[in-house]
Amino acid sequence: MEIDGISSIYTDYLSNASESLDKTSSIKSKNYATATEDELLEACKEFETYFLEQVFKEMQKTVDLTGSENSSNKALLDYYEDNMVQELATQSTEQNSLGLAQTLYEQMKRNYDI
Repeated sequence: MEIDGISSIYTDYLSNASESLDKTSSIKSKNYATATEDELLEACKEFETYFLEQVFKEMQKTVDLTGSENSSNKALLDYYEDNMVQELATQSTEQNSLGLAQTLYEQMKRNYDI
């Protein structure tokens, strides 16, 4: 039995996952030797956000908060958990809580003589 809206939410979830992979590919393919300071800082922040997302997801795997394996509920929970993790990682990066983006930015400025 399918709950109304779950299929569209799951489709959105898959779309977001695809966009995340596309973003990672675009970061890898860009030449930062000719980038401005703002572009370089933004790339560093994107990397820190991605790094934090991966850390949070691995931490999340260590605990089972749901306790159920109902497939329709699981898809919905996965969608909201992924969105929560992405938002938490973005907020942490914007608040410079880890400081990885700033450190990486300063190192890249030295390496690329910007």
